[in-house]
Amino acid sequence: MAAEAQPSLFLIVAGVVLVVLLIGAFGYGSRRRRRAGAAPPRPTEQNPLMQRPEDSWQTPQEHAREEDKHRYPGS
Repeated sequence: MAAEAQPSLFLIVAGVVLVVLLIGAFGYGSRRRRRAGAAPPRPTEQNPLMQRPEDSWQTPQEHAREEDKHRYPGS
């Protein structure tokens, strides 16, 4: 019976060690980022294609005018 408990005990200890290492790595990374003082970049800063033009807002009247421009002539 004792021989059967050894593999499961090893897996439990290995799991606990893994969790402790992951928590330690997270804490270490958080301290490094805090010391660096730099905030992580925003998605729009990483990808310039995601940046919206400053004048991208349209009022309902402007939107209706844009739809009229793109309407098929026969409709």
